[in-house]
Amino acid sequence: MVSVMMEMYDFYSGYAITGDLALLEKLVAKTDARYIIVVEKHAIFQRLVEDCIFNQIPRHCYKVIFLFFLHRLSRAYPELPILGLVDWNPAGLAVLCTFKYGSIGMGLEAYKYACNVKWLGIRRDDLELIPEQSFIPLKPRDLQIAKSLLSLGILQEKYREEVEMMVERGQRAEIEALYFHGFDFLGKYLAKKIVQAS
Repeated sequence: MVSVMMEMYDFYSGYAITGDLALLEKLVAKTDARYIIVVEKHAIFQRLVEDCIFNQIPRHCYKVIFLFFLHRLSRAYPELPILGLVDWNPAGLAVLCTFKYGSIGMGLEAYKYACNVKWLGIRRDDLELIPEQSFIPLKPRDLQIAKSLLSLGILQEKYREEVEMMVERGQRAEIEALYFHGFDFLGKYLAKKIVQAS
């Protein structure tokens, strides 16, 4: 199942949609959203729903769709920017790259499912918002993923620099670390990042 949040009759909540690709192909979607946001973690998605993130986003960019699965929507609405909210760690960037470049496991079919995702956060510019005690040491698995990412010939230079900084620091940061500033801070952070990305 895939989680999606959208505005319907001024009522905001999460909806489960099928993971059946055949059914999604038949989906007739209509929206006046301004962008799509990919959220790496279900817990973060739920927090944003509870925080009514819609009330924190400026009126000029009020309608939003949050989702984990987006290829079908990106084809239906190619003009909508797709923004990724992931942890600042190699695994978070790997999730983003899977959406952006397609899954390596799909081989030559990967490009068919790629979407132009922009990395919204957490980025190295956001690290000053993370309290020092919230940084987590990289594990061997993190370093393995980092090495794999750095070996990709298609990785953008700015993404490469982010991975190199993770390895150099030997640390990672999770989105939940932003709760240090209060449980409502995540929504404010996201609203600010969306405005900056516009």
